[in-house]
Amino acid sequence: MEVREPTIAYGRQKLTIEEYLEWENAATEKHEYYRGEIFAMSGAKMVHNHITSNLLTGLGTRLKGKPCKPFGSDTRVHIPSNTLFTYPDITVICGKEETLNDDGFNVLNPSVIFEVLSLSTAQYDRGEKFGLYRDVPSLKAYVLVHTDRVYVEAFHINREGHWELREYKSKKEVLSISAIDVAIPVIDIYEGVTIATE
Repeated sequence: MEVREPTIAYGRQKLTIEEYLEWENAATEKHEYYRGEIFAMSGAKMVHNHITSNLLTGLGTRLKGKPCKPFGSDTRVHIPSNTLFTYPDITVICGKEETLNDDGFNVLNPSVIFEVLSLSTAQYDRGEKFGLYRDVPSLKAYVLVHTDRVYVEAFHINREGHWELREYKSKKEVLSISAIDVAIPVIDIYEGVTIATE
């Protein structure tokens, strides 16, 4: 999903979290929230949708019968320490879902987050947004999948508690996510997708 410029809601520049949730629950499109501002999210191109669908299918098959489950972009994640409410392309939750005030909506404990990048969101997803995601205590891996070329960036926490990056640049490689004990061939992630640089 792409994020557009801040949206003015209630005719005000800033909203409280409570006002945002009330407004968002009645909205017909999705919005991110960060420090009082609301950002409208637009639709995605088909290449984005193909990759997201491939990932959800691959994850769902490999996680069947395990304590971790993948969820699509309707899952709203909240990070209390920095106020962000956002809709990752894919969220993997292990064990019981924890939500804000047990509301059943705003997930607090994602284990793995996937973002499928567009040209307009790549810099944000790789930089500032990753910084915000790192405030999530339960997060063990963050995976970025590019749409303009075969390129997957998989960040994970090592034994020392530091984030490390592993890059995948060939369809012959296999994306490994040890946090959820899953391996997905890169060729499966890009199945049905035409990359201009190939």
